[in-house]
Amino acid sequence: MHSVPSARPSEPTIASLRDGSGAASGESLARYWTFYRAVADAQLARWLPRRPSRVLDISGGHGRSAGHAAAAGHAVLEVRDPDRAGRSARDETRRPVRGTIPLVGDSGTLSYLVDASVDAVVAENRVLSRHLATEATIAEIARVLRPGGRVLLCVDSLTLGMALLAERNYWAHLSDVPSAEVVLVPWPDGTITRSFSSHQLRELLGDAGLEVEWIRPRTVLSPSTVEHVLAESPRALPRLVRTELNAPQGDESLGVHLLASARRAG
Repeated sequence: MHSVPSARPSEPTIASLRDGSGAASGESLARYWTFYRAVADAQLARWLPRRPSRVLDISGGHGRSAGHAAAAGHAVLEVRDPDRAGRSARDETRRPVRGTIPLVGDSGTLSYLVDASVDAVVAENRVLSRHLATEATIAEIARVLRPGGRVLLCVDSLTLGMALLAERNYWAHLSDVPSAEVVLVPWPDGTITRSFSSHQLRELLGDAGLEVEWIRPRTVLSPSTVEHVLAESPRALPRLVRTELNAPQGDESLGVHLLASARRAG
């Protein structure tokens, strides 16, 4: 296992690529995060089952993926983890998204769900990078999926983790990353997340008995490219999203976040 001690926060640049919410997103990347969310919505819409299904959403956040799944006609169980770092009082009191059923419980163990009880699991918003014992959570996801069921997940990439370590001058730790089985990265706000290479993510899913369908970067287009294009032409957003969705897969390891789809064998 590879971890890095916390340090006094500095003014982050790479840290602004965290998740597009709150102060961490940075006003300088507002256009990129608008694009990022539009891409995430379109990717989810493409991935969701074509017929009405029972979907478990453990993403947390503000119900964006759960709401989209419900709007697509699915019965959605949305887990609200009261112990998850970063939750606010607003998260705890907000009303359920129409068409979703809120479940208060640990999004890492899912012990309150019986085996093979859902058709699909959505683990967006980097939730599996926040659960540092990711192997246990993936095993639980595999357990609650019905045979043939699928999971869509988003995690921090090793590219992002290494960039953050370099930005904060953790050179000794950075040199250990290529041989590390687990890479834990501290953020300036004191939280720690886990980063993955595409190989590590593929192995993690396979060990849980899940068949990997594909792994790709959440976005291939760089934040600087998106910011430049949208600054010149704000109406170019739909075209950029289409470009992203139709881009060749290329190198799985590129991008700040990795998106993966896997299936439980039938």
